[in-house]
Amino acid sequence: MSFGRRAFLSTLPASAVALGLSANFAHADTPLPANDPRLAPRFLGRPDAPIHVDEWFSMTCTHCGHFAETVFPEVKAKLIDTGKICYRFHDFPLDQLALLGAMVARSLPADRYFPFTDDLLRTQMQWAFARDVDPIAELKKHAALAGLSAAEVDAINADETFRQAIVARQDKDQSFLGISGTPYFRINNTPADSSIGLSYDAFTAALAKAH
Repeated sequence: MSFGRRAFLSTLPASAVALGLSANFAHADTPLPANDPRLAPRFLGRPDAPIHVDEWFSMTCTHCGHFAETVFPEVKAKLIDTGKICYRFHDFPLDQLALLGAMVARSLPADRYFPFTDDLLRTQMQWAFARDVDPIAELKKHAALAGLSAAEVDAINADETFRQAIVARQDKDQSFLGISGTPYFRINNTPADSSIGLSYDAFTAALAKAH
C-alpha cells in the first residue's frame, strides 16, 4: 500500500475515528532505553541462515494482509522452517489503529509476536474494516487470546513513550530506506522488487535474483 510521508498520523479507519482514537500524539519526554525488550528484533528462522529477508508491514495494509494469508504460509513452510532463510519483521503502521496493533504485538512475549500479528493480518477485514464493529474492542478480543487483558491493552495504549519509539523507528526506516509502500521487502539488505509479495513464485524468484 502506497502512502505519503507520515500520512498515518492523520489517517484512521472511520470506525476508529468514531471511537475517538486520537490522531495526535502526546509528547513523550523520556525515550525508551535501547535495551527495552519490546524493541528487540522479531524474527522467524535460524539467525545464521544464508538469506535474511526483512519485511516492513502494517496491520491495516490490505496488501500485507493478502501476503500474510496467501503467500507467507508457503514461505514459512518451505523456506523458514527448513532453515533456508531468516525472516525479520518490522513495524510500519499506516494509521493509528495499526500503530496500536504494533504496540500490543510487541508487548507480548517474543514467541507470541508472530502468531498475534499473523492472526490480525489474516482477519483484518473482520476486526479493522467491517461495518458496525468497534475495532478497539475487536483488537482486545484478539489480544485476550494471546494472553493480554483489556486493561493491559488500555495501559499499552496509554504508553506514549512506547508509541513514540515505534514512530521514531518508522521515521528512521522510511528516511534511510526510502520506503514508499507496504509490504516492503529487503533481501540480505538489498531492496526487493515490489512484485515479491504477489505469489510464492515471485518470492522465490526475488530470492534467486538477489542471492
